[in-house]
Order: sequence, then structure tokens, then C-alpha cells
Amino acid sequence: MEEYKIQIIQTIVIIFVFFITKLVTKRIIGKVGLRFKYQSGRIKITNKIIGVLLLIILTIVLLVIWGIDQSELLFFLSTILTILGVAFFAQWSIISNITSTLIIFFNHPIKIGDSLTIMDKDYPIEGTLSDIGIFFIIIKTTDGKKITIPSNVFMQKMVKKEGTV
Repeated sequence: MEEYKIQIIQTIVIIFVFFITKLVTKRIIGKVGLRFKYQSGRIKITNKIIGVLLLIILTIVLLVIWGIDQSELLFFLSTILTILGVAFFAQWSIISNITSTLIIFFNHPIKIGDSLTIMDKDYPIEGTLSDIGIFFIIIKTTDGKKITIPSNVFMQKMVKKEGTV
């Protein structure tokens, strides 16, 4: 136990710094979002992205503290990235959904919180855009149900933003 005392103390300090950094960045993003009048959905997604990046940094720092050899870490990361690459390229719809999500988030006139109607001949959907995930769009219908639609399918549908002509 004595031989790991320094690593345990460093781990506790790093985890404490992680939570403080996460809290501070969340407040800063919230203040900037209010100042520039960004939609709450964009602030929420930005907080998620920053949280994931901070978690990745925390994991790397903890691995360094506990003495994981850099060559082993590099080998592990390259293996994981190779597996993910093969999985993504084997499944083009995944790449299509991710690309569609980025287009919807940054360039689509429909934003989180907007009322919309998906004008589909067989299954028209009316509701509010609740969330934009990596692969799916979540719409909360007028009767309170949540409908998930793949991002690439959402991009292919005619969508009417309520309150517009």
C-alpha cells in the first residue's frame, strides 16, 4: 500500500481537478451561451462534448500516473482505432448518420426546441425537436411520446418548421 501512496494521492487530486474543471467550463459555456443568445440545446450539446473531452484527458492522465507504458498505450489506442475504423467503414449508414447529424446541428434551419412537422405521406409526425444525438434525432410528439429518427432519414424528409410558411 505504501508503494502506491503517491499514485493514490495524485489520482484523488486529478479527479478533484477534473470535477472542478468540468463545473467551471459548464458555467463558462452557460454564461457565453446566454451572452450570445445561443439556444439551450446547443449549450447542452457543447457541454456534452467538453465533458467527453475532459473525460478522455482524465483517463490519459490517470494512465500516465499509474505508469502505463506509452508504447503499450499507443498500441492499445491504435488497435481500438483500427477496430472502430473497420466497423465504421463496414457500416456506411453509421458514417451517413454522423455526417447528417453534423449538418443538422450546424446548418439546418430546425433547431432544438422548434416545433416541426415531418411531411411524410405514410407517417406524418408533429412535435418538438427534443435532441440531436450522434445517430438519431429525437422528436417529442404533441401527445408526449418520443420518436427517434435516424439522422440521415431526417435529412431526406420534408420538414416544416411550425410558425413558418
